[in-house]
Amino acid sequence: MISDFHFLRPFWLLALLAPPAMLWMAARSSDLRNRWRGMIAPHLLDSLIVEPARTRGYSPAWIMAIIIALAALGAAGPTWKREAPPFVSDTASLVIAVDLSQTMDAIDVTPSRIERAKLKIHDILAGRNGARTAVVAYAGSAHLVVPLTDDIDLIETYTDALATRIMPKPGKDAVAAITLADGLMQRDGAAGTIVLLTDGIEPGAAASLKAIGSSIAVLGIGTPEGGIIKPPGGGLASGSGGARLNSKLDAAALKQFGSDTGADVATVTGDDADIRWLAQRIRTNFSEQTADQGDRWLDLGWWLIIPAALLSAFSFRRGWLVKLATMLLSIRLLLPVPAVAGALEDMWLTPDQQGRVAFEKEHYVEAAQHFHDPMWKGAALYKAAQYQDALDAFASVESPESWYNQGNALLHLGDFAEAIAAYGKALEQRKDWPDAAANLSVAQRLLKQEEDKEREQEQDPNQKPDSMQFDDKGKKGKAGEVAAAEQTSEMWMKNIQVSPADLLARKFSLEEEKAGQ
Repeated sequence: MISDFHFLRPFWLLALLAPPAMLWMAARSSDLRNRWRGMIAPHLLDSLIVEPARTRGYSPAWIMAIIIALAALGAAGPTWKREAPPFVSDTASLVIAVDLSQTMDAIDVTPSRIERAKLKIHDILAGRNGARTAVVAYAGSAHLVVPLTDDIDLIETYTDALATRIMPKPGKDAVAAITLADGLMQRDGAAGTIVLLTDGIEPGAAASLKAIGSSIAVLGIGTPEGGIIKPPGGGLASGSGGARLNSKLDAAALKQFGSDTGADVATVTGDDADIRWLAQRIRTNFSEQTADQGDRWLDLGWWLIIPAALLSAFSFRRGWLVKLATMLLSIRLLLPVPAVAGALEDMWLTPDQQGRVAFEKEHYVEAAQHFHDPMWKGAALYKAAQYQDALDAFASVESPESWYNQGNALLHLGDFAEAIAAYGKALEQRKDWPDAAANLSVAQRLLKQEEDKEREQEQDPNQKPDSMQFDDKGKKGKAGEVAAAEQTSEMWMKNIQVSPADLLARKFSLEEEKAGQ
């Protein structure tokens, strides 16, 4: 720790020259001999000067000198510790892999293992604070439910739809699920954790996961005593001989998997202790993965404000205020005038960090003025309903997320044809993106409605409508780099004629058929 000690802003140490100068000037001004030396002969000076009685205590000059010295040391930024930059925890991605094999219908935990897993997912999402999360479902095969996104509503919609019946292939292939989840992390360039919600892991799984780069945490669901399997359609699952199937939590396999891979392993609890444990593991894993990627020295200079503030209390003694005011005025006249307001914020935070602070406070216009990053600037303008300006900001970046966000802005501007083209560009660069595909279908439907309406008006231009309704919800949106807007997801869900569970079942079945060809 001593070897790491240094100052972040050492140029402020030049201010330490001020206290000695101040003390020298104070001593010089209080020296009566110095005042009269040029007026009275030296051999008479000692006899004519009467020295004032010395008072006990500290003079204002000494107090002020110590305060300035403490302030200079604090401004220089003493440090010996490192910390993660502000907002860096927001980038800790998480992929939740949910076991949807038949044994997850066991009812040894209430209401069932799969329902308990879904409740735990909701608890996890509640503490994510906008961080990006993905969901993977697996049984005998693994499938992506929701890609990495910060749209909690979208994730919860599909989480509620998870059920064992939607899986096209029986079994329990945790290796496929972890491999799929790790692939998401690698393609996204994100540092994060894969969380496995399961009641067991197949033997030999660890040997197939040596190339996995992401951290893994396993949350076992079930009890060692086990319970009967009750499918959601009713009845009880039975074996070939007619005996009821009983499934136990394979704690030994989970423990062995943790030992072989270094994964963190725990079991679900009736309270939030497991969620707090999991949150701690996610933070620890992220810190370890990003230990050498942008951490910075922790500025500890602010601690010196406390003794400086305590010493300033002496200034309220009788007669000291005038003396201190005189000294402060003299010092102030020697200092340059601050160049601009807000210099303190500029010293401690970058423009993008200032923009993020304003964004979190929902001051979107102010945030847009601070942001240099075009994607964040566009997101702030989008939230401020300045869609044309948001479109211009997004257009300065060439990426699938940029095209996706351009499509969202164009939807609000009513330019459905251009929105379709933007979503098409996003899907060209990033295939199998459910959010972009969903918004594309919405844009196509809205364009068709607009064209149908124009044709009707051409056929009967004098016909008056029976009533008019306005939907103010369209003016509200949830901007993000990759997340679908809440309004868009709701429109999509209303537009399809199947439930989310049936939609996932159909999607997984098609993916499995394609993989088997």
